[in-house]
Amino acid sequence: MSLPLLLSLTGCGIYSFSGATIEGKNIYIHQLDNKARNVVPSLSSTLTDKLRSRILSQTGLSPVTKDDADYDMTGAITSYEVTVTGATSVQVASKNRLTVSLQITFKNRLNEKSNFTQTFTRFSDFDASQILQNVEPALIEDIGNQLADDIFNKAFVNW
Repeated sequence: MSLPLLLSLTGCGIYSFSGATIEGKNIYIHQLDNKARNVVPSLSSTLTDKLRSRILSQTGLSPVTKDDADYDMTGAITSYEVTVTGATSVQVASKNRLTVSLQITFKNRLNEKSNFTQTFTRFSDFDASQILQNVEPALIEDIGNQLADDIFNKAFVNW
C-alpha cells in the first residue's frame, strides 16, 4: 500500500486491517470458568489472557470491568481431554491429542443480531512418547491462540 493512499485512509473513519467490524468503545471480558473434568490450575487465566490480548490488540476497544460495556463476553472451559489418535502396527499409541473446548457467550449491546453462545473446540497432537506435563505449555499456547482467533472472528469478523 502506498504512503499517500495509507494517509488518505486514516482520516476517513474506523479502519481495521484485521477485517473486524467495531461499533463499540469498550468490552468486558470475564475470567473464564473452568468446568472441565480435568482441571489445569493455570488454564483459565492463560486462556482468558490470550482472548483478552487478541481482542484488545486487534480492535482498539478499551477493557472495562462493568456489566454495561458495549460488548460483554463470558465463558467456560468445558472440556480438557487427552486421547489417543494414532497407533502403531503393534497397537501401541504413537500420537496423543490434547483437546480443549470453550463455551462462549458474546453480547453486543449495540447490535443484538450479533449475540451468540457457541462452543469452540481446538486440539493439538503430540508424540505419545512425550510426557504431557513436558509438552503441555506449548500445546496450550498453540490451542489458546487458535481458540482466541476463532472467538475473535466469530465476534468481530463473523466468519
